[in-house]
Amino acid sequence: MSATLPAPAPGWTAEADAVVVGSGVAGLTAALHARRTGRRVLLVTKGRVEEGSTVWAQGGIAAALADDDSPSDHLHDTLVAGAGLCDVDAVRVLVTEGPEAVRALMGLGAHFDVDASGALALTREGGHLRDRIAHAGGDATGAEVSRALVAAVALDPGIELIEGALVLDLLRDEHGAAQGVTLHVMGQGTRDGVGAALAPAVILATGGFGQVFSQTTNPSVATGDGVALGLRAGAEIADLEFVQFHPTVLYLGPRARGQQPLVSEAVRGEGALLLDDRGDRFMVDVHPLAELAPRDVVSRAILRRMRDTGSSHVWLDARAFGEELWEERFPTILASCRSFGIDPVTELVPVSPASHYVSGGVRTDLDGRASIPGLFACGEVACTGVHGANRLASNSLLEGLVFAARIGQALAGEHSPRRPAVPSPASLRLVPREGVRPLQQVMTDDASVIRSAESLARAARALDDLPDLPGASPCTDDWEASNLQLVARALVHQAQLRQETRGSHWREDYPERDDDRWRVRLVSTITPSGDLVTRHETVTPGGQEHD
Repeated sequence: MSATLPAPAPGWTAEADAVVVGSGVAGLTAALHARRTGRRVLLVTKGRVEEGSTVWAQGGIAAALADDDSPSDHLHDTLVAGAGLCDVDAVRVLVTEGPEAVRALMGLGAHFDVDASGALALTREGGHLRDRIAHAGGDATGAEVSRALVAAVALDPGIELIEGALVLDLLRDEHGAAQGVTLHVMGQGTRDGVGAALAPAVILATGGFGQVFSQTTNPSVATGDGVALGLRAGAEIADLEFVQFHPTVLYLGPRARGQQPLVSEAVRGEGALLLDDRGDRFMVDVHPLAELAPRDVVSRAILRRMRDTGSSHVWLDARAFGEELWEERFPTILASCRSFGIDPVTELVPVSPASHYVSGGVRTDLDGRASIPGLFACGEVACTGVHGANRLASNSLLEGLVFAARIGQALAGEHSPRRPAVPSPASLRLVPREGVRPLQQVMTDDASVIRSAESLARAARALDDLPDLPGASPCTDDWEASNLQLVARALVHQAQLRQETRGSHWREDYPERDDDRWRVRLVSTITPSGDLVTRHETVTPGGQEHD
């Protein structure tokens, strides 16, 4: 184990009744619901408040809003996609409370697309057996959701905002309960450098960690800060091995790195077809839903076809849409493709899988509580158990809305006192920013869609061999690199343990699903010495699942 450095001591402080970390759909919604309990809220975000990952969501929000749909139908489809590892109670909460959560969002001013009759224009995506995806601006749903929530937050004088703030570690009292977080803030006048946001309730809504991989749909801020904070604080982390790779990301060549343009699943929902290099449609022989099969099925099928044909990508054919449908339904994707010299109105679109969403994170109960008193999590940073081994398309925005609201309800019944706070006892292993590129490459090569004992062992060795940061004056890039290294270690650890193929976890050396041994959730914590320890949590089956 490499040498570690103590967490930095805060130089300035800010106080509130609740600290929300993150400004995507989950963080903004949590801040608004915390305010409804009368609490003063401090909302901190790494970028600008309108730059959360929610902005990039194209597809929409899934909820049983149509007359021919029901929460039970939505529950069924979610369980099928989750491949036997969904927490059925959590899914029931999601689908039952989901429709009202969407209506509440509309009440805040979010405008969703409507049909000629004025009713919500609902569409279908992979894994759904009903048209239940509400969308805005054609393919700009996340941007509209973010706009409405940011506007609502801005109107509330009880929510104070700190932008440009990278969260570092959890502060706790002598009883071990959360009492705030340390932050590194850039360019905020008196709140510059390392400081502390103090509050007896800490709500993590920091999003995912797509930047662990060299190609991702996630923005550059998705460096796993909340999961890393939870690990260092001793919180339980679960399901990190289930990283969903979106099947259709615009292929920009072998040297492309970082955030890649997404081609929404909704394009296939409107009838686009997947073709191989020979021009053959291959999904019809893979799954009854063909191009609309769950994402893990489509991603694996694409990779198999790429290997069989020796191609670096497959093709998405949406030429039958015509220009009018493209411009009305998918203006953002159309503009993105054209900016790279591809016109989907007349041309095939090259696509391949890239990391998109992690189903795991900080383990929570049905009210968003983590295993540390006073610590909550919602959105992609959390593991509610809703997604199981594979997230159903467009359930992510809904999960952020529903479980952020439940955290607000939980806070209404709690009166935690403010106590003196100290940094968590865990130390930081600091990795220099120069370690990010080799980390991303080894994770892409050895721990992405296709895994094996051999490849995961290579990844583990490479992560341990990353250099330590010389000196003790890290910048934000170094802290982000350190977070990526810690989260990558935990992901590889859990992927090594799960000796089967299930959902978005594909082991070449264990190609079959094994319900006898592995219908379990892997729940890990980290010791003060930095070792990961893991227990198996049995998951009760809750419906049919796909193979």
